[in-house]
Amino acid sequence: MSGLQESLIAQLDLSRDMKEEELEELIDGRMLADERIRRLPLELKKRLRRDVFFAIRKLGILQELLADEEITEIMVNGTEPVFVEKAGKITQLPVRFEEKEKLNRVIQQIVGECNRVVNEASPIVDARLQDGSRVNVVLPPVALNGPILTIRRFPGEVMTMEDLIRLEAISRQAAEFLKKAVIAGYNILLSGGTGCGKTTFLNALSGFVPGHERIITIEDSAELKLRGPENLVRLETRNANVDGCKEITIRDLLKTSLRMRPDRIIVGEVRGKEAVDMLQGMNVGHNAMTTIHANSVRDVISRLETMVLMGMELPLYAIRKQITSGIDLMIHLGRDGEGKRRVLEIAEPCVYTGQDVELHTLFCYEDGRLRKKGELLNAEKLKNAGF
Repeated sequence: MSGLQESLIAQLDLSRDMKEEELEELIDGRMLADERIRRLPLELKKRLRRDVFFAIRKLGILQELLADEEITEIMVNGTEPVFVEKAGKITQLPVRFEEKEKLNRVIQQIVGECNRVVNEASPIVDARLQDGSRVNVVLPPVALNGPILTIRRFPGEVMTMEDLIRLEAISRQAAEFLKKAVIAGYNILLSGGTGCGKTTFLNALSGFVPGHERIITIEDSAELKLRGPENLVRLETRNANVDGCKEITIRDLLKTSLRMRPDRIIVGEVRGKEAVDMLQGMNVGHNAMTTIHANSVRDVISRLETMVLMGMELPLYAIRKQITSGIDLMIHLGRDGEGKRRVLEIAEPCVYTGQDVELHTLFCYEDGRLRKKGELLNAEKLKNAGF
């Protein structure tokens, strides 16, 4: 089948742009003209037609996997069998890219569609698919076992807070509290490990932002899908390339966003020097929400300290005071023993004692439930908003 597929593609005139219907007619015509293909059983003909179309217009063997809404992660390790994650579990599939050249074509198609470049000189890139799925590519010589392609899937429909309550990722009581906090303009930091649902939760949380606000989103690869706001500005980073295009970083976009009259800034993830600008923006009155990789809400403090020091030499006490005065709420996400994504803790940085930042836990996941543990200490913004 692989030889027939390559032969058929080689016979097609792909020098001009065609609509999908035209391409399908062209494939059908060539299949009818090929004696070897005419002798194939009907099911094999259908499969060959589909594979040729996917190879030209779609993403080859990945297309069927992308159509499966239960798959949350696709991992391609060169020409080895493809791995996928379903319901929190990783399994190996009996499919693979037979040649590195085919995989390279798919990779170049993906990065080209979002104006990114990846090659031997620049072998690592983050990109996205048209449906918002996150893509990471690592090429040789950095990747020793061939081109590595990892695709993080997101739900086709944007998940709302009601969906997360139904899935028991958060309690209704905690969701109602967060709704009021977002409306009142609290600065919120989401933390958690890889694949724990930070982007999905940030999307849901953003649904509470009042529709009249001017919102600016800043991301490495645009993944947020905000619904409702009319005054929305979406910014995305850019890698430097061989054509002389300058790199545009999260920090660059964050700095310029402060001059764009934002009511709310939403940063997909803070992971480096931009933490300085994020904290300073929060401390001068800008409302913001963002995510960070961390193992717990307490780990967030040390992570932020490290990232701030990457961008500016400041004494620790000054950084900690900025954290307590800038960040109003921290939400930590993770997976339970069954692999389900859940809110594990909601806490409030309340005071810097001179030794460390004290955290006041408001909600905590215990005995299979997210339980309320305390009242909000800094309730001034809620009162000002009429709650």
